[in-house]
Amino acid sequence: MALPVEEQLTYLRKGLAEIIREEDLRDRILLREKQGKPLRVKAGFDPTAPDLHLGHTVLLRKMKHFQDLGHRVIFLIGSATAMIGDPSGRNTTRPPLTMEEIEANTETYKSQVFRILDPDKTEIRYNSEWLTPMAFQDIIRLCGKYTVARLLERDDFNNRFAKGIPISVHELLYPLAQGYDSVALECDVEMGGTDQKFNLLVGRELQKDYGQPSQIVATVPILEGLDGEKKMSKSLGNYIGITEAPEVMYRKVMQISDSLMFRYYELLTDVSMSEISAMQERIARGDLHPMSAKMELGKLIVADFHSAADAARAAEEFNRVVRQKEVPSDIPVVALPDGVRVPNGLNVEKLLARTGLADSGSDASRKRKAGSVEINGVRVTDLVIPDPGGELLVQVGKQWRRVTL
Repeated sequence: MALPVEEQLTYLRKGLAEIIREEDLRDRILLREKQGKPLRVKAGFDPTAPDLHLGHTVLLRKMKHFQDLGHRVIFLIGSATAMIGDPSGRNTTRPPLTMEEIEANTETYKSQVFRILDPDKTEIRYNSEWLTPMAFQDIIRLCGKYTVARLLERDDFNNRFAKGIPISVHELLYPLAQGYDSVALECDVEMGGTDQKFNLLVGRELQKDYGQPSQIVATVPILEGLDGEKKMSKSLGNYIGITEAPEVMYRKVMQISDSLMFRYYELLTDVSMSEISAMQERIARGDLHPMSAKMELGKLIVADFHSAADAARAAEEFNRVVRQKEVPSDIPVVALPDGVRVPNGLNVEKLLARTGLADSGSDASRKRKAGSVEINGVRVTDLVIPDPGGELLVQVGKQWRRVTL
């Protein structure tokens, strides 16, 4: 039996930035209940990278919440729009993907999303189904439903136009293509990040032009990365990947600030807002240590993508290695790379760069000079150290390598 509509709305509000319009969502839920049909809830994902991170799961989790209430979720893969390149939030034209890249990334997406979504309640679709067969005259008719002035109201287009930064014509087609997806799928609700709001509203208007009820727009916040400032992004290195090992995921959660922890609780867990508020009050009173709350958060997140047993082991490993300063049990072992040996010993910077403990020679130099390098338990700032023979235990921050000589 479906929950009363007000209880459904309360459940759905958590983790949403905006609902346009909430009264429309209430009416649509009641209408579909009378018709004996679930809502059709769509979210689109362009397969621009092979791996998903926790920033993507904010949207996936809200899709799962609609599923929990008995509604039908459409996981739309932008197999056609990925060849345009989503211009949202971009100051430059995004390079389009090749069909080979799209197909490879799509397969990886499909293997990852069902860590959250219920496969029996998920419809996977590809927008190439309806966009690729469109003839040129079909595209012209679609373009005729929107003006350039309206498209330039979009913040990123407006800013680029004002600054004289080029906007390619194909980028202007992206919101129309995404909007037409909603027409083709007859969506009741479309979800996306707050940076997608303009595109979602275009879909709402196009449906009206095609004689359909306008979809409800539901946006989710953009999740900050581990630095607490910038959007979680693999390219910025401030991400937690959903396929990463339990110990790695847990350790990364422990890096976030105490204030960011509550935002992660809200957007990445099913802990209710009342429980989160109670937790904040306990910490403020001194009844609960922030580290204890963060460790619980780490276990919840790891358990979502692995298991409760994996989460417990990750917490135990973190406590042993980080809090008690013990050596990890799973350090990667590598042979000493070529070129590290020099006439009077071992070149520390080449050692770091060639064992993956630094991104480059300049990064290795910075870490060495900052005193971030320990070899066999001793902090090292010299460029060259004596060759001890046997084995080196190298630590840079929270990364370790066991190097055989």
